[in-house]
Amino acid sequence: MDKILTPKADKLPIGWRKLALLGGSLLMLVVLGSGRSDAGSGFGMFALLPTLVVLGLALLTRRTLEPLLAGALVGFTMVDPGRTLHGFVASSLLIMQGPIMGWLILVCGLLGSLIALLQFSGSTLAFSNTLGRYIKHRSHALMASWLLGIAIFIDDYLNALTVSTAMRKLSDKLRISRDMLAYVVDSTSAPVCLIIPFSTWVIYLAGLIEANGLVAEGEGFAYYLSLLPYLIYPWVALLLVPLVAYGVVPLFGTMKQAEQDAAEGKNLPLEQDEPGHGHPPRLLNFVLPVLTLLLATWYFDIDALMGVCCALLVCLVLYRLQGLASLPRLFDEIIQGVATMLLPLGIVFAAFVLQDVNEQLGLASYLIDTITPYMNAGWLPALSFLVLAGLTFATGSFWGVYAIAFPIMVPLALSLDANMPLTLGALISAGAFGSHACFFGDSTVISARGCGISPMQHALSQLPYTLIAATVTTLLLWLLA
Repeated sequence: MDKILTPKADKLPIGWRKLALLGGSLLMLVVLGSGRSDAGSGFGMFALLPTLVVLGLALLTRRTLEPLLAGALVGFTMVDPGRTLHGFVASSLLIMQGPIMGWLILVCGLLGSLIALLQFSGSTLAFSNTLGRYIKHRSHALMASWLLGIAIFIDDYLNALTVSTAMRKLSDKLRISRDMLAYVVDSTSAPVCLIIPFSTWVIYLAGLIEANGLVAEGEGFAYYLSLLPYLIYPWVALLLVPLVAYGVVPLFGTMKQAEQDAAEGKNLPLEQDEPGHGHPPRLLNFVLPVLTLLLATWYFDIDALMGVCCALLVCLVLYRLQGLASLPRLFDEIIQGVATMLLPLGIVFAAFVLQDVNEQLGLASYLIDTITPYMNAGWLPALSFLVLAGLTFATGSFWGVYAIAFPIMVPLALSLDANMPLTLGALISAGAFGSHACFFGDSTVISARGCGISPMQHALSQLPYTLIAATVTTLLLWLLA
């Protein structure tokens, strides 16, 4: 076999040679794995294969969309080798017809439109210049980004895009790498939404707490408040940012290189700072739409779609009254803003398809069932965090893992007489880690888009810090238990 493959492989560049060998190995595993499933028994360890394909190709290519699609196709081949494309298309249609993907397309697309209008008006430049009068050092700019991220706690999407839009021009001016800004933005996204209990995450988790019989209906929110001290990963991830900003925790890997390049003026983004009209930029044109976005989202029961629609209407009225541009010109900016979000939305869509095929393969159930026999009351919180954190990182499914794990972990904790708040804190922390660290997770993708870098670039540069936070979380969970 080696003699047959070697002449052809030697003609390929080294990157493609690795891909060819990897592809051949994976094809053999797919063929073997597709024959290992009995009715109702799942695929066992072979359920890990699509996720391994995604991770391997992502590391080789440093891209995100193509590895996700490849992993999904491998999964559907395992489910039914003769109907791979049928399975992929059926899953795609099911996801596109569902309310979640439609909501994401509207929210993310319109947020892209809002950012485009803010940049067109020059208001982001006005905001940056105003902050620049008071913020002269990089550590202060990073702390300002951190504080702004904490202030915008109602939704992780709004958090990531608003903070990145507001701070990236000042960060460029102070020669802070976009990688560092993206890390700060992402660290104040899901972690803050879990710690400050007035967000979409908390609403969802309070519903799961009630659905699993831990409290009576209507008392889920109060019970969630009692869990706040046990949400160790969100606390650690959030408090790690100031330590990195002030150099207490050193720079590692690609983050260190990105910061060195930024300090030397290399690889700085080339963005147009001038507004798309002849009027001077005004701070009001930034502050009023952003305040409308946040207040309207809050007013309409944490509905980000209503919030962004209200903000767009305010932009259109405000900019038209000032004569910045005609309505057709402003709508051109809206359309271009939607177009800039197509790649992030494509990545999120492909991640949903991968999640669907992983559910068909029984990946989550396999991992949880495998580790459950080894758990006891003392180890349950720490092991739960490690297993579920790995699962959320590998699959990009956070709320989905919550829905699967809650009905399993709650009875298990009761039967072992384990500390229930600490166990639930570990479970919720695992979802926060996945959202923070997964390179194709929606929060990672949106944070990277807002800061103008690729999801893989962002994920790899912040990975050492997410692993530090995860290690500290595991040790604390073990000690507390």
